[in-house]
Amino acid sequence: MRYRRPDRLIAACLCLLGIVAMVGIVLTGPRPAGAGDRNDDASRAVRRAEALLENASAAARTAAGNLARATAALPAAQDRVAATRGVVVATRVQADVARRHADTTRGEYQRVAADYTAAAARLDEARARVDEIARTSYMGSRLTRFNMLAQATGPQDLMDRLGLVEHLVDREQEEVRILFAARREAREAQNRAGAAKRDAEAAERTAVDKLRAAQTAQTAALRARQSLYQLVQTRQTALRAAEAQRGTVLAQYRAAVRNEQRTRSAMRGWENRGGVGSRYSGGHLLMPVRGWKSSNFGNRYDPYYRVWQLHAGTDFAAGSGSPIRAAASGRVIQAGWNGGYGRYTCINHGRLNGHGFTTCYAHQSRINVHVGEYVRRGEVIGRVGNTGASTGAHLHFETRFGGVPRNPLNYLPGCLC
Repeated sequence: MRYRRPDRLIAACLCLLGIVAMVGIVLTGPRPAGAGDRNDDASRAVRRAEALLENASAAARTAAGNLARATAALPAAQDRVAATRGVVVATRVQADVARRHADTTRGEYQRVAADYTAAAARLDEARARVDEIARTSYMGSRLTRFNMLAQATGPQDLMDRLGLVEHLVDREQEEVRILFAARREAREAQNRAGAAKRDAEAAERTAVDKLRAAQTAQTAALRARQSLYQLVQTRQTALRAAEAQRGTVLAQYRAAVRNEQRTRSAMRGWENRGGVGSRYSGGHLLMPVRGWKSSNFGNRYDPYYRVWQLHAGTDFAAGSGSPIRAAASGRVIQAGWNGGYGRYTCINHGRLNGHGFTTCYAHQSRINVHVGEYVRRGEVIGRVGNTGASTGAHLHFETRFGGVPRNPLNYLPGCLC
């Protein structure tokens, strides 16, 4: 149960969700969080909104829950837009680089292919000359050289004719060497051309792949921006729905404040009539229910309807119908319906630090005790329920001194077990 309190300095957190102006939302850069973290944040935001609006109507809780869900989802959507924008830029750069590389390798292949064509032409020329030498040798060229030597007229003429024959032989051998060199050059040029062709084809494939990746990234970016736009529209709708509930919610909050004041007055009146007996024996209280803590005690600010409030106890989620046990022995001073508390039981345990020490149990589905009855620690006094201003089966547990609520965690076992 919650009520408004003027002491804003005690508030631990202002505007947990906040209302962001939806006209001209500024997109922020990516935040380092995973998808699982984002989903947890959204779930916590919805639970927090529901807890804040326990005293409000179902329509107000639904509107605030939708607003909380959309607000919590915005950072992840903004992250996706920023990330896809970065991917688009990166893939476009990669596509441009790949295209330039493909152009370069294609040009290199054309140059090497031209080198190979020239080398092949030189090989053909060398082969033709060697073929000509072979043909003339076959047709008697060597016999002609012998006759040329035999016809020498003297020693000097013989020497001259020998030099001429030697020159012819050297010339033939040189043509053969040129042929072998041309053949080797042509083979090497052919290998280089083949490698350059393979490189060019691989570069072309890479360029095509990078272009497709850039197109895919662009499509993903468009989808992310559309998703963000739809989320913004959803949040605007939820915000309008929450605003429409303002009057109803504020009236319900005022009723909750009046109910809390009546509860305090009734406890003080009971104490003033001498209802408080001996001192509280001390020690930690018994855990009143088996469950998990779903909401803390403390001052809060409702960002949807801009109301300060105090959550006067600690909530423990538990299955509907789970047994509720007296946290300590004492006298039942209230047992029945109490507005937003639903079925509500309070047990006084005596005096502590000059005030009557009381524990209270709200939202019960069934009450097993009556006013004036003495109950012992651990005795089942009721069952967990969802009555009153409640958003789900749980026990709202309070510790009060002179009617004023204090944090129950200060008096329960640290392990909450």
